[in-house]
Amino acid sequence: MSGFSAELIDYLEGRITFEEFDKRRDERKAKESCQESEEVAEDEEDVQPSTSAQGPSKAEEGVSPGVQLAFASMLGETPDPPSSEEEEDSLSYVDDENDEDYKVDEEEKGRKAKVEVAGKTQRRVGGRESEEQEAEDLSVGDVFALEMELNRENKKMMKERRNRSKLPRALRGLMGEANIRYARGEKDDAIMMCMEIIRQAPLAYEPFSTLAMIYEDDEDMDKALQFGLIAAHLNPSDCEEWVRLAEMSLEQDNIRQAIVCYTKAIKYDPTNVRYLWERSSLHMRVGEHKQCMDGYRRILSLLPMEDGEHFMQLSKDMAKSYYESNDLPSALGVIEDALARHPDLVSDDVINMAAELYTANRQYNKALQVLVQFAGVVLIRPELKSDSIDLPQEEQEEQAAETTTTTEEEEKKNEEDAKSKTAEEMAAEENGEIKDVQVPDSVPVDLRAKLIVCLIHLQVYVPLEGLVSSLMEQSPEEIGDLYLDVGEAYLEKGEYLSALPLLSALVISCKYNLAVVWLRHAECLKALGHMEEAAESFTTVVKMAPQHLEARLSLATLQQQLGRPECALKALESMYDSETLAQDSSAAQKELKLLLHRSTLLKTQGQIQHYLDAMITMISMLLKVAMQRAKVCVRSVTVSGENHLRLLKAKDMLPEIADQEAAYLDNTGKTNVLSREDWWQLLVSCLLTLCEVERYEEAELLVESAMEFYSFYDNKPRRKELEFFGLSATILDRNHYKAYNYIRLMLMENVDRSQLWNIFNQLTITSQHQRHHRFCLRLLLKHPDNHALCVLCGHNAMVSGSFKHALGQYVQAFQTHPDNPLHSLCVGLTFFHMASQKYVAKRHTVVLQGFSFLWRYVELRGECQESMYNLGRALHQIGLTHLAIHYYQKALTLPAQKLEGITDDQVDLRREIAFNLSLIYQASGNLEMARQLINTHCII
Repeated sequence: MSGFSAELIDYLEGRITFEEFDKRRDERKAKESCQESEEVAEDEEDVQPSTSAQGPSKAEEGVSPGVQLAFASMLGETPDPPSSEEEEDSLSYVDDENDEDYKVDEEEKGRKAKVEVAGKTQRRVGGRESEEQEAEDLSVGDVFALEMELNRENKKMMKERRNRSKLPRALRGLMGEANIRYARGEKDDAIMMCMEIIRQAPLAYEPFSTLAMIYEDDEDMDKALQFGLIAAHLNPSDCEEWVRLAEMSLEQDNIRQAIVCYTKAIKYDPTNVRYLWERSSLHMRVGEHKQCMDGYRRILSLLPMEDGEHFMQLSKDMAKSYYESNDLPSALGVIEDALARHPDLVSDDVINMAAELYTANRQYNKALQVLVQFAGVVLIRPELKSDSIDLPQEEQEEQAAETTTTTEEEEKKNEEDAKSKTAEEMAAEENGEIKDVQVPDSVPVDLRAKLIVCLIHLQVYVPLEGLVSSLMEQSPEEIGDLYLDVGEAYLEKGEYLSALPLLSALVISCKYNLAVVWLRHAECLKALGHMEEAAESFTTVVKMAPQHLEARLSLATLQQQLGRPECALKALESMYDSETLAQDSSAAQKELKLLLHRSTLLKTQGQIQHYLDAMITMISMLLKVAMQRAKVCVRSVTVSGENHLRLLKAKDMLPEIADQEAAYLDNTGKTNVLSREDWWQLLVSCLLTLCEVERYEEAELLVESAMEFYSFYDNKPRRKELEFFGLSATILDRNHYKAYNYIRLMLMENVDRSQLWNIFNQLTITSQHQRHHRFCLRLLLKHPDNHALCVLCGHNAMVSGSFKHALGQYVQAFQTHPDNPLHSLCVGLTFFHMASQKYVAKRHTVVLQGFSFLWRYVELRGECQESMYNLGRALHQIGLTHLAIHYYQKALTLPAQKLEGITDDQVDLRREIAFNLSLIYQASGNLEMARQLINTHCII
């Protein structure tokens, strides 16, 4: 089977589908056509000018009459008209290129033609030597151009041959024998013969067609369809075969393949309406609306004028389908073509549909024109009054001359004015003059309602009273939809008084007592200021459609305005259960809007706990995946007899979400009803409110969950703000362990901010943990010149007993800030601590150095309660109690300092001074003095 193409072999062996086989075959044919065009171009370039061997003059050799005339004129001949035999020969391309007999005949004819042309040329030369000399002088380029033209025409005619059978003559007998065997019932032999023919001539369609018939008789429809498709592709111009294959494909429920078959049939018979109709129906079955409508459009263009009823019915169906798919421009285009092509066949249904489409597209002028043109509606306008006055003939002639000179300028101005005016303004100007409307009795009520709607939107209210009255004479049970259309038109234009009777008639009817009617009725009453009645109507809407969000929001607003806050909150109760919210995105979005309004209402009413419940519910919907990662859950607890929501740390592992990324995207789709900025404001409001009611632990958990949310964490300013919220909440909750984690991260990024170091010191003092020592040392290695770190590391070393290390850090700080009294105090106290150790070399020198720094501290700080106390405390430590008593007593006489923002009691050292002084008196045996000091200064 070496003669088969690659895609044919793959299809026969079942490796590829029929669609892939068709696609590959088309691609291969495209490549072959490109190669042939390149070969033609190369042949034209390689042609050498010659007059002896390449001068065909007969039509049967591919030469058009124009080329024969040109060739004869060059030779100085008078061309003979082609005979009937020559015409028949020119159309005798019936055999295949592989036919050797055909090639031999062609070569013989070519040689004979060349000999005849040469003989004629020789005879002409003997008779006309001067003309032949002139022809030789001018024929070099002309002959070359002529031969190129001949070559192009030969190629073109070879391509234009009819696609005949590609079965060689040698195999035609075998093909006939196979058909005879099949007719006799010897199917196995027929199959073997067909396979042999396919092996030798894989591009012939006859054996494939015979195999398809054989397998169809054997009821092997799969193979029959496969071989039939191959035969059809090898002989694609047989439209009936394509249609038969399409029907076979439909029997096997292969609609796509049937569409391909009908497409092939339409390619070779593009005007067949039946093929187009069947393919469009198949497109509609698979949901390809656009392709279906394109097919119907082609059918409309092919239908004759005599088949007007079919044209109108198809146009109606197409317009309806376009309207249902919200494609109003296409629907209008179809219905406009129908009105323009067959105006005599326009029925009331078509008029109603056209008016409905124009109204839906807000083209009320055109809808009115349709009613006037086809329904017999007459618009009565007032007669124009002429303002002309009788003038003498000479003045009239002068005015006429002036008019003709200014006509062009006026036309230009009118065009500019017309462009500047909008379509609505022009419509208002045109229809504002309508005085009355005459409607024939034969016009159905549907068209009358459309006329009323158009007039309302065009603000033509004068003739409406009679039309609306005649409409309301009919029962709303029968034409309630028309009542609603007219009422909605009145509502849209703000004519609430006119709309109210129509809507009131509908709400008391049995058939049209619907939620949408009650909603319009409530909106109309609200606009008219009838609040009580509007609230009752909205309540009815909520009862009939409990999941209608707008009705609930409007009802809550009205109840709040009427002073009924409890009823307003009841209207904003949850509409869905948790399972529905987890599965339905639209339900989740509606619930979020409802909760947002409910939370606002609760906050205005001062119900903070219920407000927090609503806020936690909303934020938990946004942070569902983040709370899963942070292991935070929402629980309902009973507080003071009421159920409220609380954020708790999940002790047990929550069920893990398999695909968190997909869950995050799904959750984002449900919560996109609010922007990220709105969500951030809600989160901040919730955090502040939690802190106000001292629910600090829940604020911590909410911050942890928000930190796991991508949109907040990826935004650096918001992440920093969340960290500050978390730090504040943990400090207020006295959770120093978590607070240290927040402040540590902040200090690593902002090591030079003194406020953060102050908070850090407060946390390390109250936390009673020692882990901050190593953190400060590591940070000091990265920032050795940081003053706060230097002092803090000195304090840590002092507390842990590493006095020499502390002394080094304090001296470094003293060198950079020598005028700071704190540094002198720290250095002096370090020397005193070193002197108080058991084994110290040069103890007296150390004490002297300590006193020198303490006196420097006193000089920088001045004589105050603080400096005297610190000096006495140092003397007390080294055992110089008589000197310590002097400075303690001096400190007692000095007043406490006053610092802004700190109460006086916090900076007053009299209790500490009196207690230390009492200890000295107790040690010396003076208990009365000690008791007096305690009673005077240490009793509250």
